[in-house]
Amino acid sequence: MRLALMESPRPIDGRQSPTARAVARGTARLLHSLGLSSVAELSLASGRRADLVALSADSELWIIEIKSSIEDFRADGKWPDYRLCCDRLFFATALDVPLAIFPEDAGLILADAFGASIVREAPEHRLSPATRRSMLLRFAHTAACRLQALADPGGGWLE
Repeated sequence: MRLALMESPRPIDGRQSPTARAVARGTARLLHSLGLSSVAELSLASGRRADLVALSADSELWIIEIKSSIEDFRADGKWPDYRLCCDRLFFATALDVPLAIFPEDAGLILADAFGASIVREAPEHRLSPATRRSMLLRFAHTAACRLQALADPGGGWLE
């Protein structure tokens, strides 16, 4: 059990397809290379969960919505609400998904399990100070609980 936790500190709840998990992994690697820290499956104040939330050194927040197929994109209408919780909104997708389906007013990342690249930058829409503070606290609390859960798997630390 310990090895499984060390291999994947990101939550796997069984709803993500293998393609979505690969896109998340490659995208997280890209974010790290850009100097951003990321948390997967971050619960938002609305009760929705963002696939990836990234935080820069200057407190800029990105949300990355992962779409593994055309069907996945068409079935999900919640992503416009994510704009209220980030400075930049991106979609991340796999190599075989047509890029034309994604809205022009969001950034676009193309990824596989080993890396990713930004195909289109996301427009900036700055958060209010109160929303930024709330998101920063949510990000920090979730990250700290998950780190503690790796050190003490039986401690009930997950948020």
